Amino acid sequence: MIASINGKIVKIENHSIIVEVGGVGLLISVPNPLRDRLRLGESIFLHTYLVVRQDALSLYGFDTSENREFFILLLGVDGIGPRLAMAALSTLSPDTIRRAVLSEQSDIFCRVPGVGKKTAQKILLYLQGRVSAVEGMVPIAPMSDMDTEVLSALTTLGYSVVEAQAALQSIPRETPLDIETRLRIALQYFGS
Repeated sequence: MIASINGKIVKIENHSIIVEVGGVGLLISVPNPLRDRLRLGESIFLHTYLVVRQDALSLYGFDTSENREFFILLLGVDGIGPRLAMAALSTLSPDTIRRAVLSEQSDIFCRVPGVGKKTAQKILLYLQGRVSAVEGMVPIAPMSDMDTEVLSALTTLGYSVVEAQAALQSIPRETPLDIETRLRIALQYFGS
């Protein structure tokens, strides 16, 4: 098992990076939020997980051991492979996953591309009992149908789910409950 990698980034691709370690370039799949922060030529330390398949050895890298642990947990869900587990960590943070499990909100997992209601329910059931609360954690408040529509509109406009959630959280509580007003205020978040 390759538990970690320390090297220099020589190439950044769509869903992966190439890290040079001792003259060897290793192709490592990484979550999108991590990939977006990286720069060519910088040194990097990654917690890694090696997936061995009959036709390939695939290496997955994470900036924290917590992200790697959640990746491994997600691989335990029936029907979730490395690509879908990586998509989940590209869309949802470990804290969001933890909160969704603790508040039993499977619809949070439906935000991950490729995850439908049945798979979201499987993820929730599998992670219950395997994920525990962290001190000071506040559960996720259920999202109203209106906020769900605003989230959908923002992602349709090209914002990531994480960006759209941040914009939703910036909407003041006293904002009127009509979609147009809430969407306009959410869009102002990106202009600031």
